Amino acid sequence: MNVEEELRNETVKWLEKIESRIESVGGDRKFLENIRAYISDSKYFMEKGDLVRAFECIVWAWAWLEIGLEVGKLRNEDA
Repeated sequence: MNVEEELRNETVKWLEKIESRIESVGGDRKFLENIRAYISDSKYFMEKGDLVRAFECIVWAWAWLEIGLEVGKLRNEDA
């Protein structure tokens, strides 16, 4: 597998995980909007073949999610 395939596969993997995860998260509307925007941007860049930016966006989406949960702006609604 080449680097491009690896990057695409990792991006798709983390996109799928966050889309599943975000369904059970509630809280601050702005945090959730930012997470969804980064998810959308990641998909956009994937479609354009810009795999580096696609991966960067999904990393940012996860960062916003983890930070939001850690500081109490977001919460798990199924827990």
